[in-house]
Amino acid sequence: MAAAEPADKIGAPTIEYTQLAPTLIVVGAAVVGILLEAFVPRRARYYAQMFLTVVALAAAFAAVVGLAAGGYGSTKAGIAAMGAIAVDGPALFLQGTILLASLVALFTFGERRLDPAHHGHRVDSFAAEAAAVPGSEQEQAAVKAGFTTTEVFPLMLFAVGGMLVFPAANDLLTLFIALEVFSLPLYLLCAVARRKRMLSQEAAVKYFLLGAFSSAFLLFGIALLYGYAGSVSYARIADVVDGSVPDITPALAETMGNDVLLLIGFAMVLMGLLFKVGAVPFHMWTPDVYQGAPTPVTGFMAAATKVAAFGAMLRLLYVVLPGLRWDWRPIMWGVAILTMLAGAVIAITQTDIKRLLAYSSIAHAGFILAGVIAATPEGVSSVLFYLAAYSFVTIGAFAVVTLVRDAGGEATHLSKWAGLGRRSPLVAAVFAVFLLAFAGIPLTSGFSGKFAVFKAAAEGGAGALVVVGVISSAIAAFFYIRVIVLMFFSEPKPEGPTVAVPSPLTMTAIGVGVAVTLVLGVAPQYFLDLAGHAGVFVR
Repeated sequence: MAAAEPADKIGAPTIEYTQLAPTLIVVGAAVVGILLEAFVPRRARYYAQMFLTVVALAAAFAAVVGLAAGGYGSTKAGIAAMGAIAVDGPALFLQGTILLASLVALFTFGERRLDPAHHGHRVDSFAAEAAAVPGSEQEQAAVKAGFTTTEVFPLMLFAVGGMLVFPAANDLLTLFIALEVFSLPLYLLCAVARRKRMLSQEAAVKYFLLGAFSSAFLLFGIALLYGYAGSVSYARIADVVDGSVPDITPALAETMGNDVLLLIGFAMVLMGLLFKVGAVPFHMWTPDVYQGAPTPVTGFMAAATKVAAFGAMLRLLYVVLPGLRWDWRPIMWGVAILTMLAGAVIAITQTDIKRLLAYSSIAHAGFILAGVIAATPEGVSSVLFYLAAYSFVTIGAFAVVTLVRDAGGEATHLSKWAGLGRRSPLVAAVFAVFLLAFAGIPLTSGFSGKFAVFKAAAEGGAGALVVVGVISSAIAAFFYIRVIVLMFFSEPKPEGPTVAVPSPLTMTAIGVGVAVTLVLGVAPQYFLDLAGHAGVFVR
């Protein structure tokens, strides 16, 4: 009997470590953070984790700047990690935005001066011992001993690592893995609030269950797209959709004629992404999770998750499915209109400041979708700019929410914010700046961002969408202005909340938010040009 032919050796993968440096730095630091939890004494963990996380995020941002300066955002843009990751202008711009927003959000994670000290120990926003049953003797003993949940720092780094890969993913499996890598830490972070533990855990369970459904839809959509194109690679799927694939096998010829696989698969993948950005009708988790999660986590999640998810959506629509523009644009029109109107109208009825900001974020998702629908290079650059502007305003706004407190912790009911402008004029003025930016008032970053996306949408043939967007902005402006009137023109209640004096950490987060809001509002051109140069996807 003849000897069997030796099988071809499996080649070692070629990985461009330099081009993947931002993600590798963050994930490596997250692994080191877990080792710190195991080996560093409990009293030193907070400082070690804060130092490690700041250094990791700053180093990763420096790596992004280095790649952009080296031309990887333009002339040297290409595909890395054997086709799994795209290193191009949009990927680097979004990664830089995520890293900067995460660094600012980290300062709110590390804040330890807002609550009075317990048994001589400073406390932060997170449970003393996350595994303890709320209200149990074990939890009380952990509070008395001064325990802190420093695991939140490596969890945050893992979430950031997944978010860095998500908008740069160049095949559907990498997209799914990145989604899970940043979603699972967020589910945990939502559950570890120090105050209102039950509400926090309820928010985490809702987020986890609905997130699992959306992941299942996404995965089933990936399976259908693979069945259609015989590949999970973005470029290959795009070629099959266009009919320009060179090597058509009989099996591929049979599935290529089946548009049902393509359309249903694409719709399911899009549902998974629309869930992450909080677009109607996939928004139901947003208000409950924003309200129940610890406020620093809410700010981080509201800013960074939106940036990552919109980046992934842009790449999917512009790289994989440009040939299906006539199919996806009508669907996205409907989603954008529903999202803008529902977010703005329902926000009017809210009495909790965190729920109000949640519905505000839903409305903003609709405004950003207007730029996505433009389907032009200007649409991409306007969305990139809007995401950068929106993320810092959001983190700053939630940082201010952490300062207004009563005996039960944060005073989030709107009635308790009455007269805040007389009690603490500076805090109220800063919050008013953020609200005006959300409303899109001129000389704020919100106006520059909205103007950019609406201009791109109008030039892309979506003029009617712009009209709906302007109407929604006017409705939204009503409830932002209402909060400002409540703060400055209402009598403060004698038993009203106090404004805590934060440490330099929260002051820095709020200061950066105000600075970015005003700079991008008064002199946005440099950053618009930067987003314009970064607006070309590589295939």
